[in-house]
Amino acid sequence: MEFLIITGLSGAGKSRAADVLEDLDYYCVDNMPVALMPRFAELCLATRGRYERVALVTDVRERDGFGELLSTLEELGAMDCQIRILYMDADVRTLVRRYKESRRPHPLAAAGVSVEQAVRREEELLAPIKERADFIVNSSNLTLGMLQNRLFSLFAAEGKKREIDVTVMSFGYKHGLPMDADLVFDARFLPNPYYVEELRPMCGLDRPVAEFVFSYQQTRIFMEKMEDLVSFLLPLYIEEGKLGLTIAIGCTGGRHRSVAIAAALNDYLQAKGLSSVNVNRDLDK
Repeated sequence: MEFLIITGLSGAGKSRAADVLEDLDYYCVDNMPVALMPRFAELCLATRGRYERVALVTDVRERDGFGELLSTLEELGAMDCQIRILYMDADVRTLVRRYKESRRPHPLAAAGVSVEQAVRREEELLAPIKERADFIVNSSNLTLGMLQNRLFSLFAAEGKKREIDVTVMSFGYKHGLPMDADLVFDARFLPNPYYVEELRPMCGLDRPVAEFVFSYQQTRIFMEKMEDLVSFLLPLYIEEGKLGLTIAIGCTGGRHRSVAIAAALNDYLQAKGLSSVNVNRDLDK
């Protein structure tokens, strides 16, 4: 079993690192008391493989026990655990700025102690842990996407690729725009099956409606351009660390044109091996 200890300077990004590692299939626990780590490890080992990758966040907030961390790591190592330490670091100027912006007190702050003094004191306390660390990530100049990429390169399971979960949603403009849409395409310029009497009771999932919609050249051109744009954007969203993308396609009522096109786009993405689901928000309205 792998035990990853996430520690480092306050404000350097330990909680964000834990969020990323959770997406990489680590079981994460924030602010774990050092004294409880051996017992927690015993419980995880007793599950016989249920928890193969565990990440524990600990820092100087747990002041009394933090000094015992190194000896506790030795104890964990004797329990057939692979112990590694991720140390989140940042320069003093960056940490002072982050605390000023967040208006939160530093854990070592006290009357007459400036944020800079507290940060430097924390650096001194954590120096032995930093020397023992297997990985040191300095977040001073990292965006969230860059941090995700860095941690992915360090901790992703072998063969695992960066992925994004795509939702292709149809909707009707008369029912309002989807609040969670990232990209919105308007299909109301296309010929409307609603005005074909035999197609009106059907929806875009029915073959006659889909054939009607795609019988027009403008639909096919629109589809090609949308596929090209989405194919161009997806790798860039992944590089920026985006984990989910909602593509919304709208028509007037959300029953015919948008449904047919959303289904076709979803099929296209799945054929490319992407994680994609099709949701028809207003189909039953």
